[in-house]
Amino acid sequence: MPLLVEMGWGGLVQAPSTITWTDISQYVSTVAGVSITRGAADELSETQPGTATLVLDNSDGRFTPGNSASPYYPYVRRNAPIRIAVAVMPTRSGAAPYPIAMLGDDFDDDRVNTMTWSQNFGGVTEAGGRARVPCTAGVFAGFQTGREWKLTGSQVSVRVATLPAPGAATSCTAGIFVNSATGGTRIAIEHDRVAGTIRFASDTGYWDASATFLSYDPMQHGWLRIREASGTLYLETSSDGFTYTVRRSLPTPAWVGTDQVTFSMESHRDAGTADFFEVDLVGATVRPRFWGVVNEFPVDWEGLVSTVRITCTDLFKRLNRLPALRSMVAEEILSLAPLVYYPLSEESSSTSAGDIGGNGAPSLTITQAGTGGTVTLGSVTGPPETGEQAPQFTPASATQGKWLMADLGPQFELRMYQYLCFEAWFQTTTTGRCILGVHSTDLQYQHLLSIAAGGGLQIEWQDNGSSTLIVEAVSGPTTLADGNWHHVVYDQREGKIWLDGVLVDSALAVPRDWGERVLHVGGYRGTRLWSGSIAHVAVYATLDVSVGPTAFTHYAAGMTGYAGEDADVRIQRLAKYAGLSSVTIWGSTFDPIASQGPGGSQVVARMREVEATESARLFAERDWYGLAFQSRDIRYNPDPQSETFTISYADLETRNVSLADDDQKLINSLEASRPGGATQKVTAPASILAFGIYDPGTLSILKTSDNSVLDAAYWRVSRYANPQPELREVPIEAYTMPNYLDILDADISSYFSVTGLPAQAPASSMRVTVEGYTETIKERSHLIQFHTSATSTDTVWVLDDPTYSVLDSTTRLAY
Repeated sequence: MPLLVEMGWGGLVQAPSTITWTDISQYVSTVAGVSITRGAADELSETQPGTATLVLDNSDGRFTPGNSASPYYPYVRRNAPIRIAVAVMPTRSGAAPYPIAMLGDDFDDDRVNTMTWSQNFGGVTEAGGRARVPCTAGVFAGFQTGREWKLTGSQVSVRVATLPAPGAATSCTAGIFVNSATGGTRIAIEHDRVAGTIRFASDTGYWDASATFLSYDPMQHGWLRIREASGTLYLETSSDGFTYTVRRSLPTPAWVGTDQVTFSMESHRDAGTADFFEVDLVGATVRPRFWGVVNEFPVDWEGLVSTVRITCTDLFKRLNRLPALRSMVAEEILSLAPLVYYPLSEESSSTSAGDIGGNGAPSLTITQAGTGGTVTLGSVTGPPETGEQAPQFTPASATQGKWLMADLGPQFELRMYQYLCFEAWFQTTTTGRCILGVHSTDLQYQHLLSIAAGGGLQIEWQDNGSSTLIVEAVSGPTTLADGNWHHVVYDQREGKIWLDGVLVDSALAVPRDWGERVLHVGGYRGTRLWSGSIAHVAVYATLDVSVGPTAFTHYAAGMTGYAGEDADVRIQRLAKYAGLSSVTIWGSTFDPIASQGPGGSQVVARMREVEATESARLFAERDWYGLAFQSRDIRYNPDPQSETFTISYADLETRNVSLADDDQKLINSLEASRPGGATQKVTAPASILAFGIYDPGTLSILKTSDNSVLDAAYWRVSRYANPQPELREVPIEAYTMPNYLDILDADISSYFSVTGLPAQAPASSMRVTVEGYTETIKERSHLIQFHTSATSTDTVWVLDDPTYSVLDSTTRLAY
């Protein structure tokens, strides 16, 4: 059971596909062990940030922060990415020919196993826990097995540790091969180090004219696998040894079904300086256990012996450190990377409005035209679901008053040589006024959005110094000066404009202008001064991507806070605000969620609101940088045939297995409410009579209807009015179990059965659901303490089912 610990020195945790991983497994103390925590204590508790603790040998100072002699300098620093996995090695059984999946070697003893590699050649060795194949001019070298393996229905994989450098060679190769009984007829995944490519081939005469060639990527091609299944041959690569990508598939050659094969790892060069090809973990099955960041590298000494005990935290560390969210409108705009973005939500004491687009644009300042008029920031209630204030523009006339203006400067002038997209919210009862506009410093180019005298929207522009502004009326409503908040998006590249979330004109032909950099809001060059309010002004500049087809959805953000979208969609939206591209969604039962439009709380708190509303599960993935969101329905009536594993009580090989029957989870009276809805109560009279009232307090959830609130309250009370005895902790010494891999597959919401319980137990077998676990991985030991709940808690009624329609037992309605 090799332990695989890798560091992403210098990598960005928020960009995992760019991380180059370095194996530091040989420096990890397997005596102290690696301890990992994950999940929650029980199903009523929130999942906690996952952690990992391990001790590193620092004899040569390689893990000392700031040590310029470290091979990892200057990247031994806080928040360095780390991932931890176990590599389970196969065992050989039965008689030859063996399935090639039984071939395995971790090379940890630094001695070539001549029983396994009986045909090795060219001076191969083992060094540092790796197989080392010399790459010397004119010498063919390789590890090779005897002819005792079958590829049919089987597979073989390796981890590539070191590739030879091409140097002065004109031919330098390294690869893995499954060889038939005929010389040169083989399956190959082979690196061409001179060309920088990797070849996926079914060779005849040592060549395949139909081979697939890819540019070598050390991150994506770190693991190689040859696999045969049901008449198809797959040549695959992986970045972690767990998730593989098919690089080529083809019909299985006939010889695969008839020949006993050899497996080899070979290297050769025709010239240049000798070096080597190194591989590791042949045949290993990898199971990720942790993905996160190192909190710090504290260096300790005992005499002259130096160690570093590191504690690591999963993705939730970064999420919990993010600042409070702004309103949904603001977060949606920011996610599209605007060139400038002025929310205009400053307090009433402010005299200028700032850009939060992140590109360093100057503030909009209050500018006077003539005399009189006011612009008062923070004095008007903004769009309904933003929870923000907006400025009030009160001019004395169309040409006497104040507006906001900024010269964005030469750096923005250059970036605005692209197609522009304007977005803004506005409110007025006065026609013939300007919402916003931009122009070049010499006024050769101008671009405006305004309200026409008749109340409709219009676009104005001046191109290449033409004598007058060209005015084009926009199709759509003619009553925009009605005192209500409206939202406009104009996309120059698309030639389209959206009003209040609706495409109203798609035939605008405004030319692309140049050098526009002076921005006006609430008036234009001292004229057509706005009377009313304007908020959330954004300017985008793009060449290849149209912003409008996404930005128009921001109307729903401001008016409803996306109320009514399903919970899985909401979680993915919130993840986007946190810079996560996607979330793994498990299950299919998701209710509509109420508004979360106003800002003020952190993204994790918002996600937890959705999780609680759905009786769902949210946690960080353990094999990559991402989140998982599980619907409650994945726990409904689990199929006994698809249990993750089954284990006999006698095989636990641990102490302290206990059965709980207390009132820790008991709930028989519950009030529930939703924003803007009724407060309702559900009780379980029989439970109250038997145990007294157990009321945890009001359940406040983001449902969109009172009926949904009632369903949620009933679901909670029906499950916990009379909790049954349950196993809450199941410790397993997993390493000794023949189904070790199945046990490693168990994760949050997996379920398994403990059979053969002692006679004192209420039943001989009990099925449990995993809520979390703690594990300690040491040399030839892997103790996992599963935190569990009774799977029967989540059973629901199925009509006429012998198991799930037992009156007063399993007739709980699904929620």
